[in-house]
Amino acid sequence: MAPFLSFDDKGPHSSLTPLVLIHGHPFDRTMWAPQIETFSAERRVIAPDLRGYGASPVVPGITPLPRFAQDVRDLLDELEVDTFVLGGLSMGGQIAMACLELFGDRVRGLLLADTTAAPETEEGRVARNAMAERLLREGMRGYADEVLERMVAPYADAGVKAHVHRMMTATDPRGAAAALRGRAERSDYRPLLARTTVPSLVVVGADDTYTPLPDAPTLPNATLQVIPDAAHLPTLECPAAFNRALAALLPRVDTP
Repeated sequence: MAPFLSFDDKGPHSSLTPLVLIHGHPFDRTMWAPQIETFSAERRVIAPDLRGYGASPVVPGITPLPRFAQDVRDLLDELEVDTFVLGGLSMGGQIAMACLELFGDRVRGLLLADTTAAPETEEGRVARNAMAERLLREGMRGYADEVLERMVAPYADAGVKAHVHRMMTATDPRGAAAALRGRAERSDYRPLLARTTVPSLVVVGADDTYTPLPDAPTLPNATLQVIPDAAHLPTLECPAAFNRALAALLPRVDTP
C-alpha cells in the first residue's frame, strides 16, 4: 500500500537512529531543508508533508492532533521504521506530543522547537476557529502577508522570508482550516512530558512571539537552547545554530 503522506526519506539506513521531523502550520516539509541536508549525510531522515499541507492530500473538516499522529505512525510502519528520534516545530511539536501519547514506546529522543504543551485557552479556541473561517473565505495570501514578520524576524534574510511566504501561500486553505480547528481542541500535554525521560531538546527562537521562552515545554531529561537572531522558525532563520543544538542531542540517543 502506498503511503498516504508525501515525504522525504533521505540518508543511509545505518546503525544510527533515524530522525523524523514534523513541520508546523502553515508550512510543509521544506521548512526542514537545512536539517535534512545536514543530518542525512550520516543517518536516515524522514520528513512528511502533513495531511492538508504540501504535496499530501487535503481532507477538509477538522483534523485533531491525534489524527496527524496516526498518519505519522502509519507512514513509519510503511517505511519499517521501528524506533527513531522525533522532532517537531510549533504545531509539529504538538503533533510530536500526540505521537508520544499514541506510540511513545518507539520514540528514543525528542526535539520540541518553538511550541507549547499547554492546552488551548477559551480565547485561543475562538481565535483559531475564526481564523479557520477566514482562511476558507479569503484564502492564504492576506494572512501570510500579515504574519510573515512574526513567523520569521523582521531582520531575517530576504531569501528565508520568500521561502516562508511561499510555503504559507501554497497551503490549501481547507487543510489549514482543518488543522486550526483540531488544534483548538488540543489536550494538555504537560503531564505526559513530565513523565517522558528520553533525551530531549527544547529550542526557542529568542524573538519568537508566538511561543516565547516562558511557554517552552519542560521535560525531565531535556536541554534548553535559545537561538539568538531568530523568531518562530529558527530551522530556516539560523540553521547553523539550530543544527549544532540538534547535533548535540543525537549522540545521547545513539549511545546505548
